[in-house]
Amino acid sequence: MKNTIITVVGKDTVGIIARVCTYLAENQINIEDISQTIVQGYFNMMMIVDTSASEKHFGTIAEDLHRLGEEIGVEIKAQKEEIFDKMHRI
Repeated sequence: MKNTIITVVGKDTVGIIARVCTYLAENQINIEDISQTIVQGYFNMMMIVDTSASEKHFGTIAEDLHRLGEEIGVEIKAQKEEIFDKMHRI
């Protein structure tokens, strides 16, 4: 299993979850865990996804998601789980 952490942050608008999840489904990326909240009009979502069935390389997925975020007005970041863990160690 190749886990990736995806974060989505920005002003709340209709369709953010739908657009991100559609991209993931079209690329055979399975959502393992998801958390989402809206605080005073700001949207925040964190997902742990499994990319092992996708034909796309991690770099391409990260670039695609970044561009998708620009299209819908949010910031989308994708990080490999092991890098995310090391960056957020206490």
